[in-house]
Amino acid sequence: MAKAKGSKTPSRAPRGKDANPRKYKKKTSPLVIDKVEYVDYKDVDLLSRFMSDRAKIRNMRVSGNNRQQQLDIANAIKIAREMALLPYAKRVASASRTRPPRDGDRRPRRDEGLEAQTEVVEIEAVADELEVDDVLVETDEEV
Repeated sequence: MAKAKGSKTPSRAPRGKDANPRKYKKKTSPLVIDKVEYVDYKDVDLLSRFMSDRAKIRNMRVSGNNRQQQLDIANAIKIAREMALLPYAKRVASASRTRPPRDGDRRPRRDEGLEAQTEVVEIEAVADELEVDDVLVETDEEV
């Protein structure tokens, strides 16, 4: 059934100020604080304030720029990157994760690892029988 023309049930979500109940203060742009009129691609210190630690351009919400300022900043950063004044990307060292070697074999096969371990155990057992203090064990993996 179709709704009557004068029904008072809202058909859409509320708009305007009531649409977003969370109020927040808009961050002011560093361009406004420093009273910068023209964004120059040679001003690396200013441009680096709008980049993350991995050399990505920060978005408008984080930096506090309006649309025109963000376009000017992005264009200046791109030009500065082309002129090699700013990096395209930075590496961030992480000590927690190590990569496997790129030899093709990511890890030793089960059979090879077990054979090497059994050889070491057998050599140590023989050394214990002979009462030798220090035994130098050389395997194919160490060489």
